[in-house]
Amino acid sequence: MMRISETVKHLIIINVIMFIGTLTIGNGLLFTEWFAMYFPQNEAFKPWQIITHMFMHGGIGHIFFNMFALWMFGSPVEYTLGSKRFLFIYFSAGLGAVALQIGFYYFQYLPAYNDLINSGLTGEQISQMLSTNEVLRGVSQTQLSNLQHIFPIFNASMVGASGCIMGILAAFGMMNPNAELMLIFLPIPIKAKYFIPGIIILDLISGLTGQSFFSPSNTAYMAHVGGALTGFFIMWYWKKNQFNRNRWY
Repeated sequence: MMRISETVKHLIIINVIMFIGTLTIGNGLLFTEWFAMYFPQNEAFKPWQIITHMFMHGGIGHIFFNMFALWMFGSPVEYTLGSKRFLFIYFSAGLGAVALQIGFYYFQYLPAYNDLINSGLTGEQISQMLSTNEVLRGVSQTQLSNLQHIFPIFNASMVGASGCIMGILAAFGMMNPNAELMLIFLPIPIKAKYFIPGIIILDLISGLTGQSFFSPSNTAYMAHVGGALTGFFIMWYWKKNQFNRNRWY
């Protein structure tokens, strides 16, 4: 069993402290309101949430599996790359996860929002209805349909270290392509060079279709994809331009 690396240990401690705070402070709501990542059009959005949401989790299962994956894949990555490069990948992947997920939300949100504006509603009226879930008098069926389409996006919140961990997982796979991995509920060993791209593809399909394979239906699948792609491109760049070609073999 691999000994936990120092940076990974401290990240796990921070995540656990934040989770305890979520459960114990403000009736379980205050930490979420402050530190979860909200859609930027929502008044609940604050700039620091871009970072703080990476240390928030939605339940025992969520934080357990994320921290287990962080220990399993993060420690060998940190031992190989060092703490500075490890943290660079970790937070870059988290930011890449946010960027792709929010970009995907806007791709879905803006057409309906623009239709509402063109139909005569003001931005203030739209925000009011989306925030309160109360429809103003005189709203047409078409307007209501557009409001219903963007309501879950406007009120979405994102928590978890999954995007960061997907970036670390991609880095691990590039360093150890022949390492054999397996899912808990599918105990069949699969080489990392097949396993990790497969997980990313399933996340992409889930994000585009809404079909959930392994994760809960409210998972931010595009965040997983964004984190993994960020980790991959960072490692690809480093391998090509900075590291000795035989460093990972």
